[in-house]
Amino acid sequence: MDVLIHLFVGLHIIGIAALLGGFLTQMKAMGQGTARFVPGMLHGALTMLVTGIVLVGLNQADDNTVNNIKIGVKLALLIVILGLVYVKRDEEKVDKGAFAAVGLLTMANIFIAVLWT
Repeated sequence: MDVLIHLFVGLHIIGIAALLGGFLTQMKAMGQGTARFVPGMLHGALTMLVTGIVLVGLNQADDNTVNNIKIGVKLALLIVILGLVYVKRDEEKVDKGAFAAVGLLTMANIFIAVLWT
């Protein structure tokens, strides 16, 4: 079971890397007002959602304790991120506020995962 959990943790990290990497590559364009949500950002967020749900299930099945409040907060942030990216995915330009919100929420999600114990 540990190998399976570690496999999904790795996939979860790949998802967040795709989301954050897409944001970071568009930061220069954000300064110019031409930033857009690239497909990798949507795919990364969806990967995070699926692997996160699987990780909660695997940890509960393995009788590990799961902090449901922490998971709920992370899920709420991810749903907002997914909503913004999904709705504006086809727009040629995304306003700076929405684009910055996705980046800040993504970083908040990372820090919640790492620092909330």
